[in-house]
Amino acid sequence: MGVLRAKNVGYDDEDGYGEEEEYYDEDEEETPGMSDEDREQLQTGTLKVKEGLFGSDVTVTDAQIQEALWHYYYDVGKSVAYLKNKYGTALEEKAVTTPKKQKTPSRFDQVVEAIPATPKSATGRDPSFLPLYLQESSPCTAPRLNMYIGHLVYPLADLTNYMPASPSPGFFWDTPWFGVPSHRLGEITIEPRLPRGRLLGGSSKPSKLAALAAARKKKQEDAKNATPATNVETDKAVTLLDKLTLKSRENGPQTPRGASSEETPAPRKYLRKRSPSPIQVPKRVASPPPEPAKPLITFPDLRAQPSAFAAVLCGLDSPCHESPETVNSFPLPYTALPDFKDANPFAGPSPDDILSVTIGPKPKPARRTSDGHDLTTSMEKTVIEESTKVRSKNLNVVVEFNRSGLKRMANFVVIGHVDHGKSTLMGRLLFDMNVISQRSIDKLRKEAETMGKSSFALAWVMDQTSEERSRGVTVDIATDYFETDTTQFTILDAPGHRDFIPNMIAGASQADFAVLVIDASTNSFESGLKGQTREHAMIVRSMGVLRIIVAVNKMDTVAWSQHRFEEISRQMLAFLTSASFSPKRITFVPCAGLTGENVTRKADDPNAKWYTGETLIEALDASELPKRDLEKPFRLTIGDVFRGGITTPVSISGRIDVGTVQVGDNILCMPARETATVKGIEVKDCPVDWAVAGQISTLHLVDIDPVHLRLGDVVTPISSPIKLYKSFSAKLLAFDHVIPSPVDVYRGRLQAEGTVVRLDALLNRFSGEVVKKHPRIVKPGEVARVRVRLERELPLEVGGRVVLRFRGETVGAGVVEG
Repeated sequence: MGVLRAKNVGYDDEDGYGEEEEYYDEDEEETPGMSDEDREQLQTGTLKVKEGLFGSDVTVTDAQIQEALWHYYYDVGKSVAYLKNKYGTALEEKAVTTPKKQKTPSRFDQVVEAIPATPKSATGRDPSFLPLYLQESSPCTAPRLNMYIGHLVYPLADLTNYMPASPSPGFFWDTPWFGVPSHRLGEITIEPRLPRGRLLGGSSKPSKLAALAAARKKKQEDAKNATPATNVETDKAVTLLDKLTLKSRENGPQTPRGASSEETPAPRKYLRKRSPSPIQVPKRVASPPPEPAKPLITFPDLRAQPSAFAAVLCGLDSPCHESPETVNSFPLPYTALPDFKDANPFAGPSPDDILSVTIGPKPKPARRTSDGHDLTTSMEKTVIEESTKVRSKNLNVVVEFNRSGLKRMANFVVIGHVDHGKSTLMGRLLFDMNVISQRSIDKLRKEAETMGKSSFALAWVMDQTSEERSRGVTVDIATDYFETDTTQFTILDAPGHRDFIPNMIAGASQADFAVLVIDASTNSFESGLKGQTREHAMIVRSMGVLRIIVAVNKMDTVAWSQHRFEEISRQMLAFLTSASFSPKRITFVPCAGLTGENVTRKADDPNAKWYTGETLIEALDASELPKRDLEKPFRLTIGDVFRGGITTPVSISGRIDVGTVQVGDNILCMPARETATVKGIEVKDCPVDWAVAGQISTLHLVDIDPVHLRLGDVVTPISSPIKLYKSFSAKLLAFDHVIPSPVDVYRGRLQAEGTVVRLDALLNRFSGEVVKKHPRIVKPGEVARVRVRLERELPLEVGGRVVLRFRGETVGAGVVEG
């Protein structure tokens, strides 16, 4: 059968043969791989195919029918069509009747037809056209065949009649492994390792002389190779035939292998009929190959001796192994004389040593300064210290502060809902206090108009980063300074967006009091009271802020409506009182930050005549400040880490919570436990010798790596370090429902993951007495004592403020109790 199919194969059976099983041939069975069902279908199909072929002139056998059925899976229709197409006479008649298209002869074929016929061998080839190495009657050796194999003009299949009749294995029957005759050895040409035609380390670009010689040589070759453009293909064919004819004449007739020389007819000379050509083609003369350039530097042959296998293949007398003789050493003159052998010239001292001992060293004159002192002795006594330590003046900072007569120092944080005009209001305040010039405001207004935000010019006084200006919101704490006749103020502009609450917490931890900005326009106050207005107010109260000023902003949008101002004041007073603010420390001020009315001056609008209270700057100046704890150990919370300059590689800034610091103090950074020395102090960008609690100062440090400093770390004296806690108890004011759950604990900018592990008791908001022990839940607005466990240590002290958040929401804030 021509085609077999695999059917009913058991893939689960073992494929290998057993030990007792034997292989069998396909001829042992009539139809291997066929079942009884297949045979039955073949017999039935054979009858049906014969019925289909009845009446046609197709003559086929049963085996051909069964092969077609087996190929087409017993499809009778396809099998009949296949047999008719293959064994029918219609296609053969069509092929006979269809004339074959004649191929147009090429010029080469025309030239060949014009040459008279020559006697050919049994293979149809002219033996005189074969190369000389194939015309010899002696056996063809492998080196000779390899030598001329690249010049064959006939296929290798046509050369079999001229090759030795013995099989290839018998050709090497008399060739031993060792001692091979020289005519049986192959020649391996190894290209010599010659240096490049330039000096070592020189450029690969040829010199001008070499380039000129190459150009002249190329010009000569182009002149020799110049040929007419007409009939180029015909001339090439004629030249090729000339070469073949001349070669056959020189070599004479070749007797094929197996035939006698008598049977070979004598070669006849035929005249070649040249094709007409207007221009006679000049005969090319092959130019001798150019001699290789001699190297400028000759290197010795460093190649090793050939192996035994290479020596057998190439022969030891091959020229490729000949290495030039090199002279590695040559004898010194007079070395064979006995006086030279007995001499020992280095046994005694040298003549110079004998002369120096006899005369003695010459004394050098001592160099002296203009006043007669010996310069050499002075330089020997000079001692250079490796590093100069920062020395402290050991000042009594408290006494110095009381004698200084400085103004009051106040830090306030600006809080409120997003887009309520906090940055614009502070920009107007700085502009009216002459901190920002009119030229700077005009420049900012021009930049804002370019971006299509002309109303943001004053806000950009505080928002100075490109991100804040492009987004139109404050992202991080912005700091600026101004002062009145009695007080030096530091502004901490906090972001109002809910995504930046941690930055707002960092600003609230540095403030003495807060300014809550509220938008008086319709629906803005109500939406803010449900958002960050409420959250910011509760956070600053939990951070220990007692004084708050409510600035009702954008009063110009409601035409300075007294009813709107009183409505906002009434609702905010009720909320702030419930958040534990004292009504005596709450002040409401209507203002318009964009126009500057009632910020530093009274409002000029006639509709604002109903307000006779103080302006915003007057309310700020009248604020009561908390008492400074100058006698306690120094504590500073790091708010920023930066490079102060070339002489001050590490600088930190932040608010001094308690205590004092001066230049030369040794400090400890917690929780890294790294020490440093205070090299310099700056307050409001002015260098000073000391700083006290309440001031936001910059400390320039030495002897510490900045990788150990992080935002929120606490700087303390080495003698009184702050303790690190991994669990603590806190008095917590709940902003949301509090249950034992994971939380994020914030101490200023320092943050750590933790868990509320236990609710100890509910407390009275005013007296602090225990109302209920071990509650299951703490509702919003209630005060409770809770236990918190941290994942890592935090620097905490009794009385310190912490904020608890969970999934972006503030859960509560309170005071550390232990």
